[in-house]
Amino acid sequence: MKKTLAYGLIALFFYSCSTVPITGRKRFNIVSDAEVLPTSFSQYQSFLNENKISKDVAKTKELKAIGLKISTAVDKFMRSNGMTSEADSYQWEFNLIEDATLNAWCMPGGKVVFYTGIMPIAKNKDGIAAIMGHEIAHAFAKHGQERMTSSQIQQLGGAVVAMGTNNQDAKQQQIWNIAYGLGSQVGMLKFSRDHETEADKLGMVFMIMAGYNPQEAINVWIRMSEVGGSDTPEFMSTHPSNESRIEALRAYLPTAVKIAAENS
Repeated sequence: MKKTLAYGLIALFFYSCSTVPITGRKRFNIVSDAEVLPTSFSQYQSFLNENKISKDVAKTKELKAIGLKISTAVDKFMRSNGMTSEADSYQWEFNLIEDATLNAWCMPGGKVVFYTGIMPIAKNKDGIAAIMGHEIAHAFAKHGQERMTSSQIQQLGGAVVAMGTNNQDAKQQQIWNIAYGLGSQVGMLKFSRDHETEADKLGMVFMIMAGYNPQEAINVWIRMSEVGGSDTPEFMSTHPSNESRIEALRAYLPTAVKIAAENS
């Protein structure tokens, strides 16, 4: 039984493995757009209904204009690289929410929210573009679907561990359970950091394609570090440290400029 399940998982892995455009990272995803997009669009609308949309006309107009430029650049890239069906599935929307939280996000399918609390960190159009590019990159690379896939595999893996320890004494079974629990937790944290790093890189490329200054992606994280943050060690955090991001973005800048020029 266990061997059959293992072989099935291996076959599923190879069948469901694909490559993230631009970065070339291999990803494993068993959750289709058809499954996730209707829920994404519905949840986005529910969020807007339950939260206060900003009445700052100027800032909202600016946010939507920047979102349109970056989404247009991403759409052009997808259509030029054999991703027409994916491009057609996006329903781009950009909203500014009255909330002091330093946050922004993009749901699968291009549904974007900025909180007013992050606007001082963005500071200017290029800063907004840097954050916008990063959040859109999460949707572009299907990070949400990957997280869902990982969660499903974890649940299945837990069942396999339970099957494999049924005939062992309680102490040995506890050791296996602890090992699996710790391994899965840290693994998920690392997985999230990989997503954040990839979104940083893709976001920088996208903002350049849309005509914005990529240096501001670095400046955004400098400003973020000046605000302060958690003392949690990076290896137990779901996000890279601000210092790591700043260093990585500086190193990636020449590559991002080159890639953007090749795809503009």
